[in-house]
Amino acid sequence: MTDSLPDLSEFHDELRSVARGLLARSGHDAPVDWESISTSGWLGLEVPSEFDGADGTFAEVAVILREIGRASARGPYPAVASLTVAALALLESGPERERLLRDTASGSTVPVFVLGGESAGRAQFQVEVEPQGAFLRGAAAFVLDAPGADRLLVPAREPDGTIVVIDLDPRAPGLVVTEQPVVDATRSFGTVLAEGVAIPPESLWRFHGDPQEALHRLHDRAAVGVACDSLGSSEAMLDATVAYAGMREQFGRKIGSFQAVKHACADMLVQVTVARTLVDAAVRSLVSEDPEATTATSMAKVYSCAAAVEIAGKAMQLHGGMGYTWESGIHVYLKRATLNRSLFGSPALHRAYLAQRYRPAS
Repeated sequence: MTDSLPDLSEFHDELRSVARGLLARSGHDAPVDWESISTSGWLGLEVPSEFDGADGTFAEVAVILREIGRASARGPYPAVASLTVAALALLESGPERERLLRDTASGSTVPVFVLGGESAGRAQFQVEVEPQGAFLRGAAAFVLDAPGADRLLVPAREPDGTIVVIDLDPRAPGLVVTEQPVVDATRSFGTVLAEGVAIPPESLWRFHGDPQEALHRLHDRAAVGVACDSLGSSEAMLDATVAYAGMREQFGRKIGSFQAVKHACADMLVQVTVARTLVDAAVRSLVSEDPEATTATSMAKVYSCAAAVEIAGKAMQLHGGMGYTWESGIHVYLKRATLNRSLFGSPALHRAYLAQRYRPAS
């Protein structure tokens, strides 16, 4: 199924070059101007043309996510592009949903789909029906970019078990969004707590397919998005380390000429190459709606995120004393990679799934 996808590598290379240039202008570890993101058209890559989008796929979004990881850039693009746009595409048509989709593509609003980083694809909110009306209760932690959102799309389970999406203003009475400190200073996370939030009828939206399958698919996208970020981080650390090894001298020689440094850089290159292959396979599986997409997702998530931590650690070591300084910036990548490793499924969780998937039949 994945072989039937068109070859857009030339377009992706051009998109990657433009993204790298724009992110570089923002500076290392700096917030990316939202107006620049909006005018670039990146927010509408997957949005249908009828809603002012580009009619693209997640493959194009993945290119941007990888470059954001390479730049260790700040901003809500990953949350909006990886989850919110995809969630809106899976919902039944309606004037409110279509208006939000158009506003998201233009960048005039920043909606966030409330999927906790430790949720494992489960709805963490409940819709409770009372004589006075319907109310939302529940909580989710480590929700990417929740503190800066101006709309929250909350997946919740109705009394009969059906999963729906509730469109809410973050300032709604009973809804509390609290910023959640994490080791990675380049991103924003929050806890979303709903304590009897009134649900207007027009704010309850339904999936046009199997709701549980839709939520599972969104969780896979979130995990692959993190894998793309980790791959970009690994590529940045490899490039920085090779450049430093070719410049830094010790005992009258470039350190890149030492056998131990050559082997370490070669090991990093192998890890990046394998991660790139697995991430590309996962992206293709999601785009083609392959039934084995979850398997490809787990492989990419486990390997690329673990490799990013190891590669950042090696980069710090090979930079010598400079690698441990604040000015080198390597600590930014190490912290980001460390958090990526646990988001949307720990390594143990994904490995357990893969072990079960390939368990020999008894």
